[in-house]
This record gives sequence, structure tokens and C-alpha cells, in this order.
Amino acid sequence: MARIAGVNIPTNKRVEIALSYIHGIGPAKAREICGKAGIASERRVNQLTDAEVLQIREIIDRDYMVEGDLRREVAVNIKRLMDLGNYRGLRHRRGLPVRGQRTHTNARTRKGPAKPIAGKKK
Repeated sequence: MARIAGVNIPTNKRVEIALSYIHGIGPAKAREICGKAGIASERRVNQLTDAEVLQIREIIDRDYMVEGDLRREVAVNIKRLMDLGNYRGLRHRRGLPVRGQRTHTNARTRKGPAKPIAGKKK
């Protein structure tokens, strides 16, 4: 099992798909990394040599922010917005949708499960 950026990537999947298991790498960045490393898209992780895995690891470490560093930066950005007290920061603080979605109905992902209001039967 190959370990890249602190994540065990699955061995029987194609390299592009397996790289997307790393936080911060999606399909487009995975294709880009495979292109830089010179690895064909149909190759599987278990077919890679140790040198190729090392090359992928070096490319990711050098060119991309992934996993812990990325999570930390996102958390710092959200904390900065909350400390500034601007609209987006207030929405984060209250646990409401940040990007202008409606909250009268829906928004249950951000607001959590519906809380019944006592005495509201009609």
C-alpha cells in the first residue's frame, strides 16, 4: 500500500483516482500530477515502482498544499473572518449558510436536525 502525504492510497485503483483520496487533490490536480510525473492514466497504483511513488510524493510536497497544511490554512481563514466580524464571519459563527442560500426552508446540513417548537400545532 502506497503512502503519500500521510494517506494510504488504495492499491488496486488507477493512479488518478487513488490520488484524489488525498485532501486537496481532485481529478484535475491528479491528472496534472500524473502528467508531471510522466505516468500513464490507465496505470494502477500496484503497478508503480518505488521510484515513481517517490517522484509523485516529491511533486506533491513541492507544488501542492494538501492534508494538514491545507486544513490548517482553511481553519485560519475562517477564524480570521469570524474575528473581523464581517457578514461571512458571523454566518460561520452562527453555523448558517455562508454563500447566500435560503434558510427559511432547507439549509439542514448547516443548521442541524430540525428542532420542534412547543405549542405550534395547527
